[in-house]
Amino acid sequence: MPNLPGGFELVVILLIVLLLFGGKKLPEMMRSLGKSSGEFKKGLAEGDSDAKPADESDAKSDAKSEPGAEKKTD
Repeated sequence: MPNLPGGFELVVILLIVLLLFGGKKLPEMMRSLGKSSGEFKKGLAEGDSDAKPADESDAKSDAKSEPGAEKKTD
C-alpha cells in the first residue's frame, strides 16, 4: 500500500505550489477545479438517470416483440 504524504510533506508541497503559481493565481485555479469536479459529478448523475430508463424501455420492447418475428437483412 503506498505511503501518503504526512503533514510536513503537505506543507512543503503547498509552499512549492504557492511559489510556482503565486497568490493571485492559486484561488482561481482552486475555484476552477471545484467547478470542474461539480460538473463532473453532475454529468455522472445525469448519465446514471439517463441510462436506467433506456435499459427499462429496451426490456419492455423485447417483451412486446413476437418470438418468431426476426428482422432479415438482404
